[in-house]
Amino acid sequence: MADVAIAGAGLAGPLLAVYVARRGHDVTLYERRPDPRLAGAAGRSINLALSARGIDALHRVGLDDVVMAHGLAMRGRMMHDRAGTLAFQAYSADGSKAINSISRHGLNGLLLDAADKEPTVSMQFDARAVAAAPDTGELTLETPEGRRTVCHEVVIGADGAYSAVRDPIVRSERADYRQEHLPWGYKELTIAPDTGGGFALDPGALHIWPRGDSMMIALPNPDHSFTATLFWPFDGPSGFAGLDSPEAVTERFERDYVDATPLFEDVAGEFAHNPIGTLVTVRVWPWTRGRLGLLGDAAHAIVPFFGQGMNCAFEDVVELDRCLEETSDDWAEALPRYAERRKPNADAIAELAIDNFVEMRDKVGSPVFRLGKRVEHAIERLAPDRFESLYELVSFTTVPYAEARDRAAAQRRFPANVAALGAAGASLVGETVRRWVP
Repeated sequence: MADVAIAGAGLAGPLLAVYVARRGHDVTLYERRPDPRLAGAAGRSINLALSARGIDALHRVGLDDVVMAHGLAMRGRMMHDRAGTLAFQAYSADGSKAINSISRHGLNGLLLDAADKEPTVSMQFDARAVAAAPDTGELTLETPEGRRTVCHEVVIGADGAYSAVRDPIVRSERADYRQEHLPWGYKELTIAPDTGGGFALDPGALHIWPRGDSMMIALPNPDHSFTATLFWPFDGPSGFAGLDSPEAVTERFERDYVDATPLFEDVAGEFAHNPIGTLVTVRVWPWTRGRLGLLGDAAHAIVPFFGQGMNCAFEDVVELDRCLEETSDDWAEALPRYAERRKPNADAIAELAIDNFVEMRDKVGSPVFRLGKRVEHAIERLAPDRFESLYELVSFTTVPYAEARDRAAAQRRFPANVAALGAAGASLVGETVRRWVP
């Protein structure tokens, strides 16, 4: 069995360690941070939305129940217009399916605990991977005691969008690499529990304040707070630039988020204190070289607007495990096979995530868009075995992303045309759907 190094103990790294250890391999997990279970939450992050693909990956190693016990089910979007009027859109036709809000820090701890229980897994914190040698399996680590080099039979880079382990692949001949930043950033704020200690907003929904070229979202937390995230341009009248006083911040919130502003304890103070994060898409090929392979954001970072970054990374783990099974744990054969299978799907969800940003910040408030969703759900109820919306295919199935994208593109032409006709067109759905849906 192989001696495997995994650089990065965020989310995908510890889950991969569990999978690989249960195949009988020795695993060393390296992480640049102190142990987050001891040091507490650090850095900035967007609330996580756990859905079918991630749950499937957890279920395969018996971790789904313990993780889901810490999640809050969100069965749809709650839109807030400028006047504070609410409109709910269910994610599924029958309203029963949900995505799950979960704490990144809490999930990280659960996954590290699971990896810690595996007898062939060892973890080294305060050990930042700064370089890798694909031909020899050498990994250079930066630690409080200085730099040192270790050697492993296999090295997996799960060290995030700005991966150092990825560098030798990017520098290799005929490698393709693109790093694309959106001209929007994000900043997190906190909506506190109400005066009675309960939720200040409906916890069964993902809340969205769509404002055309910007938006705010809010996801519930188990402590009855909400994590609100601003997605604003860096510049321009609706951007972060120019909000350099408490009065300017308060004025902006009272203009754009009238119903939410009273729910923040200190919106101006928190706005000034919390950093602005960047939104990046990373595309790289190949994902493997010699003894080195990439996984998760190191291979395919995506923007968070379909809630699939973590779910996609967990699905990487499942596919790599499947390829190891097919090749009798021949890593030299399994790693390229895994990469070839996952690359088209990673590209597909990267495109869909950017498309969904436009939908969330702009289209969800449109009456025509809402009619289209009602028509889509009507078709799903009438022909559930022959029609599933793009959102359902991505969030509530494990259909490969590329297949989901292509299938939905063909299906969505009909609801879009019906929606354009208005209510009269919608009434035709029941008469035509069974003849139209393939």
